[in-house]
Amino acid sequence: MSERLQPGDRAPDFTLTSADGSAVSLGDFAGENVVVYFYPAAATPGCTTQACDFRDSLASLATAGYRVIGISPDAETKLRSFSDKEALTFPLLSDPDHAVADAWGAWGEKKNYGKTYEGLIRSTVVVDGAGHVALAQYNVRATGHVAKLRRDLGIS
Repeated sequence: MSERLQPGDRAPDFTLTSADGSAVSLGDFAGENVVVYFYPAAATPGCTTQACDFRDSLASLATAGYRVIGISPDAETKLRSFSDKEALTFPLLSDPDHAVADAWGAWGEKKNYGKTYEGLIRSTVVVDGAGHVALAQYNVRATGHVAKLRRDLGIS
């Protein structure tokens, strides 16, 4: 299991391909607060709920000075279809070898219906403008997570 990030840690940089085929790096957001959330699979019920919650909260997050990035192991084509279908206006990034998820502590042992396996752990990490972890939440629930995150960040 990868080591989880803690507040104060330097957020590992990355460059991944987005749903529109462009390269996106954490460094592209230098000086900005960024909510980086990891989700297991685009277009599944829980991941759709979570993505739409971020979409619907994007204005209040932006007003409070936060950008949003979603990362999953899905291929760019699946992310593009998901983004188009759900009218998502924030970057969705493809991490097919889960190297970024692993570096951010979002890849590890999971249990489902009595089976144990390796997979993506639904997680959210808030990075401040200096590139340090401000908040790290692991094993979050898809439903209600964005509302809880907004409360934790003091965003109404």
